[in-house]
Amino acid sequence: MTIDSLVAYPVKGCAGVAVTDAEVTATGLAHDRSFMLVDADGGFVSQRTRPAMAVIRPRVLGGGARLVLSAPGAPDLALDVRVDGPRLAVSVFAWDGKGVDQGDEAAEWCSAVLGERCRLVRVPPEHDRVTSGETPGSTGFADGHALLVASLSSLDHLNARIIERGAQPVPMNRFRPNVVVTGWAEPHTEDRVRRAALGGVEVGFAKVCVRCTVPMVEQETGRRDGPEPIRTLADYRREPDGGVSFGMKAAVLRPGRIAVGDPVHVHAWAT
Repeated sequence: MTIDSLVAYPVKGCAGVAVTDAEVTATGLAHDRSFMLVDADGGFVSQRTRPAMAVIRPRVLGGGARLVLSAPGAPDLALDVRVDGPRLAVSVFAWDGKGVDQGDEAAEWCSAVLGERCRLVRVPPEHDRVTSGETPGSTGFADGHALLVASLSSLDHLNARIIERGAQPVPMNRFRPNVVVTGWAEPHTEDRVRRAALGGVEVGFAKVCVRCTVPMVEQETGRRDGPEPIRTLADYRREPDGGVSFGMKAAVLRPGRIAVGDPVHVHAWAT
């Protein structure tokens, strides 16, 4: 088994950035979900209700000192990142914390692109968010965990089922994973992993990833394109709470470097 691809999402809910290698910290891939958009109440803004966020493309430059945002029909926005400064009260589901406000220029650009008032915030230096699950960990502004791991065999199995019912297959980017593994013969093998080395990084299983509506968003266009893949996942991946799952969420046990092509060694399986 090896790592097929790596993707970071610097701004929560916006387009991913494929990388060939990355530093992995306790909170995930470098710069992953270190920024997010919030509404007037400080609640996070996501593709669940604003699918057009998929076409906002971030680039982190200078080791995190600069952020460039691009979107169709808008001039690029280049920002000097405010690592410290005025805080806003923010929330991600049940978690409440603080975000460093990135200023009026960023807020005006993001508001114009999305067509509603919002502000851009960054994880503050004192950020300390503990995550839940079988293996506790920490994360930035992600939904709940440091890494989302999925396998190509899981996607191939899902797409075979989608094609059988006469619908179009979906790409992996619909699921917005951080780490994609190739080489497992059985689909959803990632669900059974309890501890593994991904290159120079050790991770622990937190929980399977119960999916929302975002996998029905076409990531290249920012348009909702349901009912697949959620409809087909509901045939065979329904969880006890009624949701459907694809991929597994993991905590970082040992930070380090990771690269496409690195081996994946599983040290413990579910019993």
